[in-house]
Amino acid sequence: MNAVRRPFGRGPEVSLFTLGTMRALDSAEQMHEVVKAAQAAGINHIETAAAYGPAESFLGIALKQLRQNQAEPEGGWIITSKLLPGLTLAEGQKELYSLLDRLGLPKLHNLAVHGLNRTEHLEWALSGEGAALLRWAEEENLANQVGFSSHGSLALIEEAITSGRFQFCSLHLHLLDPTRMSLAQKALAAGMGVMAISPADKGGRLQAPSSTLVKDCHPLRPLELAYRYLLAAEISTLSLGAAQPEDLTLAAQLANANGKLNKREQRALEQLHKNGEHRLGKDRCGQCRSCLPCPNSVPIPDLLRLRNLAIGHDLQAFAQERYNLIGRAGHWWESVDGNACKRCGECLPHCPHHLPIPDLLADTHRRLAAAPRRRLWG
Repeated sequence: MNAVRRPFGRGPEVSLFTLGTMRALDSAEQMHEVVKAAQAAGINHIETAAAYGPAESFLGIALKQLRQNQAEPEGGWIITSKLLPGLTLAEGQKELYSLLDRLGLPKLHNLAVHGLNRTEHLEWALSGEGAALLRWAEEENLANQVGFSSHGSLALIEEAITSGRFQFCSLHLHLLDPTRMSLAQKALAAGMGVMAISPADKGGRLQAPSSTLVKDCHPLRPLELAYRYLLAAEISTLSLGAAQPEDLTLAAQLANANGKLNKREQRALEQLHKNGEHRLGKDRCGQCRSCLPCPNSVPIPDLLRLRNLAIGHDLQAFAQERYNLIGRAGHWWESVDGNACKRCGECLPHCPHHLPIPDLLADTHRRLAAAPRRRLWG
């Protein structure tokens, strides 16, 4: 299939969708079928990582089989893999050689720091042993360009983008959480490639939406509207973690959907936001972040965003899952939940909407606190 491709840093252009490999982990055969379907859907970019269990090994086998059968996209596959921060130079060199061996490749198009989530991670990448590692990978022609993924603060991501060190980034960019869209636009303006991290699953499990969300997005499917919202904003590529070929059907349908939102899509987007705001009423958090910093380190906007999703769009299961990862996912997610609010009131005068923030945090905790679920990986 001929599909639209977009610039991605200083590397080769990539398809509007990227195949993420964290879900096709049952067998090498499963990975082969998914990668083959990705090629048929017009995808030329694959994202993997050593932290995804056997993903790199399975992908290496699949790539070899497809190469032998001449089943590759025009120009070949563009491969991105990642290394966790904190490695010594020697450890990183060994790991990079190992992942190339697992993939059966002489080099990577894109090497990313996997989870640039804390200040010490950025320091490692810019001036510590990580800086030496990334420089070595480029000088030895083992990676064409380097980038990062991040689940960190807005300030940290902005510092990474403006450092000039990275040529691409992977960020949480979602239809129902546009918080980082301004950072994505800043990265694009600087010539960086930008990949949206899991806009389907992390965006609210949009592949299995609530009936309320389906009605809010009508006549579009929620996932279709989410994809078009990001593509219309000129995000370079959207990651899609497929477990079976059928998971790539919508990506194939939207392989050339790179234009601005049409009137039908704009109406659906307006309807979505209007209905959510109506359900939340005067208690809707506008995500302005004026309430921060909290003296008890409560991530107020992030917690109230989950409340917005649960009430505004009936995404109770998703919001509950994310809330109960707090304090259980290391530096990949928040560490303090709403129960840590001491009702000091320091946030109240800073809220432009005069929200009763302590009450809303308590309500969020009552609604969402439950038994934790295991993360997909790690």
